[in-house]
Formats: sequence, structure tokens, C-alpha cells
Amino acid sequence: MLIDQDNKNVGEVDTRDALRMAMEAELDLVEVAPNAKPPVARILDYSKFIYEKKRKEFHLNFFMKIGRF
Repeated sequence: MLIDQDNKNVGEVDTRDALRMAMEAELDLVEVAPNAKPPVARILDYSKFIYEKKRKEFHLNFFMKIGRF
């Protein structure tokens, strides 16, 4: 299962075709649910994904420490 950079479900795609699509978009192919049947992969900017994930975790931890949520 492949989800493209616009969060649209592309469906089941061969790995080579998914890599080609990611390279054409100049983005990364990331497997987000490897244990699912079929496995789920997304085309996204991995460094931006990690940055946003860390930022979200920081804000959650910060607000939990000061008692505002």
C-alpha cells in the first residue's frame, strides 16, 4: 500500500515503482507500517517528518510538566 506526498492512497504498488515515484518527487520512501498486510509506505520528506515529530513530542512534554494540556 502506498500513500503519496499529498496523502492520497495510491494502492498496492511494486517497490521499484514506488522508489521511482519518490525519486521523481525528490522525496523519500518510508515504510510506516511494515507488519500490516500489505505493508504501508509513504512518500515524504523524512527529515521534515522527524523534525515535526520531535517538535510535537517536545511540546507535549513541556505542557505536561507545567500542568497545561
